[in-house]
Amino acid sequence: MAQLGVRRHLISGLPSRTQSHGYIWRKLVRCIYSKTGIWEDEYNASTRQEVEAYWKEKIHKYNESLAYKPQDNKEKYYVLSMFPYPSGKLHMGHVRVYTISDAVAHFHRMNGKQVLHPIGWDAFGLPAENAAIERGLHADEWTYSNIDYMRKQLKDLSMCFNWEREVTTCSPDYYRWTQYLFVKMFKAGLAYQKEALVNWDPVDQTVLANEQVDENGCSWRSGAKVEKRLLKQWFLKQQHYNKALVESLEDLPDWPSGVKTMQAAWIGDCDGCTFNFKLQMNPGDSSFILPIHTPTPELIYGAAYIVLAPYHTLLSKTEFMQCLSEEVRNRIQKFDETTQDINLGICALHPLTNQLLPIYVSNSPSIFNEDETHIECRLGIPSASKELAEFALHHGIEFVPVLVGEEDLDSDVLINSKQFSGLARNKGRVAVLDYVKDNNSLGEAWTSPRQHDWLVSRQRYWGTPLPIIHCEKCKAVPVPESDLPVILPKLKSVSGKGISPLLQATDWLNVKCPQCGGDAKRETDTMDTFVDSAWYFLRYTDPHNETEPFVKDKADSLMPVDMYVGGQEHALLHLLYARFFNHFIHDQKMVSHKEPFKRLLVQGLVKGQSYKVASTGQYLAPHQVDFSGDEPVAKETGEKLIVQWEKMSKSKHNGVNPEELLAKYGTDAVRIAVLKNVPPRQDMLWDEQDLEGDWIPNVWKLVSRFIKLRNELGNTNKQTEDVERQEDEIKIKCNETINMITESYQSRNTTLNLVINNLIGLANRLAKASDHIIKSSTTYERALCSLVIMVAPFAPHVTSEMWKGIAGVSNHAAADFDLEKDVLEQQWPQAIESDLLPLIIKVNNNNIGKIPVPLQHRQNQDTLQDLVMKSAIGREHLNNVQIRKVIYNPSAKFKGSTAALINFVLETNKQKVKKKSSE
Repeated sequence: MAQLGVRRHLISGLPSRTQSHGYIWRKLVRCIYSKTGIWEDEYNASTRQEVEAYWKEKIHKYNESLAYKPQDNKEKYYVLSMFPYPSGKLHMGHVRVYTISDAVAHFHRMNGKQVLHPIGWDAFGLPAENAAIERGLHADEWTYSNIDYMRKQLKDLSMCFNWEREVTTCSPDYYRWTQYLFVKMFKAGLAYQKEALVNWDPVDQTVLANEQVDENGCSWRSGAKVEKRLLKQWFLKQQHYNKALVESLEDLPDWPSGVKTMQAAWIGDCDGCTFNFKLQMNPGDSSFILPIHTPTPELIYGAAYIVLAPYHTLLSKTEFMQCLSEEVRNRIQKFDETTQDINLGICALHPLTNQLLPIYVSNSPSIFNEDETHIECRLGIPSASKELAEFALHHGIEFVPVLVGEEDLDSDVLINSKQFSGLARNKGRVAVLDYVKDNNSLGEAWTSPRQHDWLVSRQRYWGTPLPIIHCEKCKAVPVPESDLPVILPKLKSVSGKGISPLLQATDWLNVKCPQCGGDAKRETDTMDTFVDSAWYFLRYTDPHNETEPFVKDKADSLMPVDMYVGGQEHALLHLLYARFFNHFIHDQKMVSHKEPFKRLLVQGLVKGQSYKVASTGQYLAPHQVDFSGDEPVAKETGEKLIVQWEKMSKSKHNGVNPEELLAKYGTDAVRIAVLKNVPPRQDMLWDEQDLEGDWIPNVWKLVSRFIKLRNELGNTNKQTEDVERQEDEIKIKCNETINMITESYQSRNTTLNLVINNLIGLANRLAKASDHIIKSSTTYERALCSLVIMVAPFAPHVTSEMWKGIAGVSNHAAADFDLEKDVLEQQWPQAIESDLLPLIIKVNNNNIGKIPVPLQHRQNQDTLQDLVMKSAIGREHLNNVQIRKVIYNPSAKFKGSTAALINFVLETNKQKVKKKSSE
């Protein structure tokens, strides 16, 4: 190995002309050690630029070597961050989430695991379509150009993704399999079409699922006030899996409890049943099915009537309203708060008794609670409640009792309920639900009153075409699997307004029915983009398969995802849909696991400070704000502003361009800054000053000092009391740091901010080491190498250069590392078995410091007390005081390691104890 030199720029007096030119040349053409074999002792902007330029290329090549190849002797680790929508440029939220997953991937890779860390693009959707319309482009041109740019940005951040497994949801070789899964759901009876009152976004001109409407009734994307429209739509029967989805939350101990609570509350109590009632709208016609949920399915034989809420979908359907008498229609049109109940004059057929049940419309608060707007229909079972019985009596509706007892679930007994008569109510409930489950034409068992089926059709162009063909004779027919994918046709123009744009593509639209061969038409709605992202994590396991979505063995070898990183805003959308899809795919015997994500890390938003004019609501850019006074005001008007932290947004002028930060501070500094100050799960208030306080130059100084001293002649190893003390302290500090950092990576919350703080603490301790320790100590070298390795997941460029410098010194004392390999290829440091134990010292319960003590004295309190009294800490705090008692704990916990603790309780509280923070 070449001798390593240290460059110096020490010039006394004025240099000669020749010297001056040479000095300036060296400053302008600064060359790093990896190129010259000469160590640059100063880490400034030009050093950083050259380091990152050189190592970026090397890291790209290293990344290419990370192609996942299953090895039986290695444990797998699948870390996944939610794939981005290709909007054009990365924002700081992207930088944060992908730095988190990249650091975690490096950690597990260094711990000897086979790591899968894939990336792809959630590429369909309204924003691309709207952006393309505005620019006169085709949506695919806009999308793929954005993907190319954002891919380059991610590579500039040196994110080590498995690029060989990249997927793009708008590519036919991906959405072919999205369509394939939809067809499987259709054949399983889980995809269906019906007319429904839907949420209509008047700005984006499309339908929204309930989950995509916020608490103010506005679109989650455009912010527009949502309208109600009656449209024929496609749904996926998510309620079929609701009970399983709720119960499986118990199998996810490493998910945040808040996310699990949100999902459980959204789905609701799944102990009821949805029965199918056939409407008798015209004589002999009972083709129209009215599904009604009841929370008391065991009492179904007592159902006597049906009540619709005034906002029920049926009351918006012309076909239904025409079946009512003119008098009833007029009464419904005049329906107001004073009107209570209207008998519609039509009936529905009871699915078990074939009894005809009258149908009413009511706004009675005893029937429909104002807090239950998700309930549109009530099944009138007088035995179920006093209110339902009173309604029947008031309207003279005949009914039979189906329950006797003392209103207790265990002692009440069913009567007049055919084969279920005589069962205790609790047992009867289970028996009825099982019966419905076995006879699914009767309805759906184990459902929630919320009845959330997933509305998946959209009246827009840029999405996965629904693989359905409509035939007058055969009705809705799935496209044969051999004919997939149904390719999204190119259109000359897309307006983005009104009906489905695919109606323009007449050559594509008109086809033959796959069943009867007659004339037919394709479905012109496209899928909600959340369908595309509901299974992408499975495609990563086998991304180039041309015959099926993935091979089961390959999926089983990698799934479930060990850590999934993404935003909490997806708790009720993507995460719920992905779980639903995976449960269905499991039931299809395509995978062995039900739950797709073992551990969920929900990262907070990156927020910027915004300035809003109170009177108008207008947001101002920082250059439009006057900061000279006590409070910011508008420059033009002097008006006070509302200053707050909000999610970064162009419209609010509070965003930060990552590219500008990378150019100014460097990739390593930005990667550290997005993680340093707050836990990943918390919102981050962006402050550029976090980058000004970059501590990487301090670590560079440690390496520079190590290189300089290790290369000096006359190295000797003089073991003195001070040397032993320093080595003991460094060893303990290094062990503590390794244990704490390893624990932080493995904790449920993955507290990477604590990782960085502990690294800073170790660097600070190493900076205090004497020259003699640095020159010869194995312990010091091991600690410095461990520090550089543990910084590498966050700052791969500068640590790669530091590692080359350390490897190039002439005198190595430690043999724990493979110096021939780069830093990202090193094994994760392990705490060294030590014959020393940290002893935490307290006085009157106040921490005053700690000292290393021999492990052999752990059970000998007297010896340890004597060592404390003789130490510098003891001399400072315990001389000339009266000790009332000493409390000793030989097995305390300290920073992830075992420690001993000794607490001196003084005789008087007047003794002032100076607190000392631990290193």
